[in-house]
Amino acid sequence: MHFSIPETESRSGDSGGSAYVAYNIHVNGVLHCRVRYSQLLGLHEQLRKEYGANVLPAFPPKKLFSLTPAEVEQRREQLEKYMQAVRQDPLLGSSETFNSFLRRAQQETQQVPTEEVSLEVLLSNGQKVLVNVLTSDQTEDVLEAVAAKLDLPDDLIGYFSLFLVREKEDGTFSFVRKLQEFELPYVSVTSLRSQEYKIVLRKSYWDSAYDDDVMENRVGLNLLYAQTVSDIERGWILVTKEQHRQLKSLQEKVSKKEFLRLAQTLRHYGYLRFDACVADFPEKDCPVVVSAGNSELSLQLRLPGQQLREGSFRVTRMRCWRVTSSVPLPSGSTSSPGRGRGEVRLELAFEYLMSKDRLQWVTITSPQAIMMSICLQSMVDELMVKKSGGSIRKMLRRRVGGTLRRSDSQQAVKSPPLLESPDASRESMVKLSSKLSAVSLRGIGSPSTDASASDVHGNFAFEGIGDEDL
Repeated sequence: MHFSIPETESRSGDSGGSAYVAYNIHVNGVLHCRVRYSQLLGLHEQLRKEYGANVLPAFPPKKLFSLTPAEVEQRREQLEKYMQAVRQDPLLGSSETFNSFLRRAQQETQQVPTEEVSLEVLLSNGQKVLVNVLTSDQTEDVLEAVAAKLDLPDDLIGYFSLFLVREKEDGTFSFVRKLQEFELPYVSVTSLRSQEYKIVLRKSYWDSAYDDDVMENRVGLNLLYAQTVSDIERGWILVTKEQHRQLKSLQEKVSKKEFLRLAQTLRHYGYLRFDACVADFPEKDCPVVVSAGNSELSLQLRLPGQQLREGSFRVTRMRCWRVTSSVPLPSGSTSSPGRGRGEVRLELAFEYLMSKDRLQWVTITSPQAIMMSICLQSMVDELMVKKSGGSIRKMLRRRVGGTLRRSDSQQAVKSPPLLESPDASRESMVKLSSKLSAVSLRGIGSPSTDASASDVHGNFAFEGIGDEDL
């Protein structure tokens, strides 16, 4: 999840007093809240009391006199780096102090009073579930309310998540992001002020082996069945004519478990499909459709005069990845910072082990690049838990003393930061040892960028790769 402060605003005091600078905090390019320097300083001081000064990143110091425009811009950049660093820190980013600060700021910025409302949540098949929640209820509260309405047992709640989606004209969903613990779902969806945006309930794990746990429960079985039927109808799951006939027969018999068992054998079962976008593989500016699932990213492409082709990139062979963004200014623009800018261009770039002695960067340009990155991260989390012999339940957030805590498995992995664009001229890696000990985690940026090891998101699952994976 990427935090940014792309712009500042000069605002009047609450009672007509002196003007002050407000910082607009964006999450994945969308305004989340608007805060003052003093509020962020208060957050920093509270985190320092709880975790100690040595844990926290540097915070821009106070100034005795009014800031010049250049100093305002410098402070904006420093605060943006601070917010990103805190969010990416496994301990600080999961703290209730940090998340509750963002929730309060979101509610205050959007000027939404705390009151009971009816919130519509969709299932994968478009069925509507209306739940009564408070506008100040966080994501976990709303998820629990939906589960209670559906009669889904408490021990299965963590197998599902709430996603913010944009409903397209053809009725299909374009996934924006998974709703996080630092936001209020009602405020997040209503602040977008468009009927296109919805909240959808969908399973949040990748390994189909976990289906067995969910299918033992009637409600869990129905949710998986509805999602799978919907994915097949959308064309997300690849089905032959004969398989389609068999599935249709099982549907008519209402044999839901048998239907799901057959569906589990199909290509792209349980995958999340993204909107059509562009990649630089196998060639530059290649139109592709990206799907995430089964510990891989799948790129489907149709080259001129050829049939549909597919390339698969296993997460265990991705040494590292990162998300980059740029906001182009119109030619000759004299707009002030944050004004009149073009659309944000997002890229997901990952370094892939093509063969035993060759690493290559692959870049996908898509507005959903951050969502793709989140999918990669969650697949790695699952692989690491499975490798350690743990259960998926250990990955789920649980309430401890009234607050949400992440498990150790989640705290072990950082979210990918926002970085500069990859260096296309970087030399490929030479011969690697069987355990790839020759591969070091280096910063990868443009020649003018002084990148460090923390600038890229290292993949822990990559470290255990063996010859059988190549």
